[in-house]
Amino acid sequence: MARYHTLILGIRYRVVAKYTGYLLLSLGAMLLVPLAVSVATGADERAFRFAGAMAALFALGLPSLRLSAPREIGANEAMVVLALLFIGASAIVAWPLAGDGLSWEDALFESVSAVTTTGLTTLVDLDTRHPAFLFARAWLQWYWGLVIVVLAVALILQPGPVAKRLVGTDTGPEDLIGSTRTRAIRSFTVYAMLTVTGICLLLLLGMSPFDALLYVLGAVSTGGFAPYDRSLAAPSGWAAQAVVIALCLAAAVSFATYERARLKGPRAIWGDTEVRTLILAAAATTVLLALTMAGSGLYDWRSVVMNAPLVAVSAQSTAGFTTLSLAGIDQGSKLVLILSMFIGGDAGSTAGGIKIVRLLVLLRLLQLVFLRARLPGHAVVAVSVGGRPLSHEQIQIGLGIVFLHAATIVAIWSLFLLNGHAPLDALCDVVSAVSTTGLSVGITAPQLETPLKMALCAGMLLGRLEIVAILLLLFPSTWIGRKAETR
Repeated sequence: MARYHTLILGIRYRVVAKYTGYLLLSLGAMLLVPLAVSVATGADERAFRFAGAMAALFALGLPSLRLSAPREIGANEAMVVLALLFIGASAIVAWPLAGDGLSWEDALFESVSAVTTTGLTTLVDLDTRHPAFLFARAWLQWYWGLVIVVLAVALILQPGPVAKRLVGTDTGPEDLIGSTRTRAIRSFTVYAMLTVTGICLLLLLGMSPFDALLYVLGAVSTGGFAPYDRSLAAPSGWAAQAVVIALCLAAAVSFATYERARLKGPRAIWGDTEVRTLILAAAATTVLLALTMAGSGLYDWRSVVMNAPLVAVSAQSTAGFTTLSLAGIDQGSKLVLILSMFIGGDAGSTAGGIKIVRLLVLLRLLQLVFLRARLPGHAVVAVSVGGRPLSHEQIQIGLGIVFLHAATIVAIWSLFLLNGHAPLDALCDVVSAVSTTGLSVGITAPQLETPLKMALCAGMLLGRLEIVAILLLLFPSTWIGRKAETR
């Protein structure tokens, strides 16, 4: 690696400050909504806290309007912007959330969980929480789900066939800002359509407007914050639960796929390899979960049939809603959920996990191992996903992210083991955090040790930003490396 040292470029502070400031201003503006709800519902202290958070965001962001910076933004600068944005927003938003009597660590946990659209919570008695607090959590998840769809993939992925597919254009990194604006409009349109459709369907099924709004905000963002302790078991009727889970699955599909469906027709959705694989993975998880639940003897067949599909799709989409208590679920079912959460949804969606496209790369490489044994030594075999050939660089990056994802899980899991927690239960909650899912078998609770709560917060941030963006902050060369005026 030493031979590349002279080529490494550090970030340009002006570029990072400018675009981080722009995004902080956007976040500040979006806090007007929970501020208004707090005022309307008489939560004066919470309204004051949201006003203070808005003031802090505007104070940090307004100076960026006066900065002049090149239009081009490097990959390392984009990742630093994202990392600073997610970490900074989590810290600032924690203060208004703490207005509901939360300790600082629980408020920070809720904030990180909302910003990363994870949905893990250490809180109980949600049924008695103030409506303004419940709305704020759901709104933050919905807004940050949009941020993730618009920015995370467009900024983090390297240029290439997969990145172009996710952005939906052939635009290179030199026009990243322009393509992101276009993508924002497309993504917001799909986001709004899913949100409005979901709310209307739940209202038709008899759900109250407030509950319908909160469940849909959590579903479209694949965040999974529910207004009740029983999560998705609270709504009466399997039909309403099925609508919420269907929205979760729809949000776990790449939003670029919906754009292609608009241009080429609905067949473009099923014609997408990643979409088919996502649906097959959800179906396989459903079957395996049903078999393990039935085999455990803890559930009758009616309970298995009613709950297994909903919990399985929730895990695969990384939404984190559940229709039953997972604290007493059998060991085999926990293993099924761990594998499903680890894989996650489609890249370019609000879902977490290693992503379906990287699963396909792993399967293609495994297939190549067996194929090589039957081919002549001089044969050249290309690795492709969905008919799109992948370069060695793209394969290396994909495998690297999968390795870092697994390594992060092992590192955080080790901390839980050292503190005496049950291995499989701890692994389930850690995978849930790093894959930004939100399902819990009871480890994540108010009595969880503060250092472990912070470890889960770190896991949620690392998992949402696919580790690399956070690690980049720690490299000295990121901050003191050679600068370039243009990219």
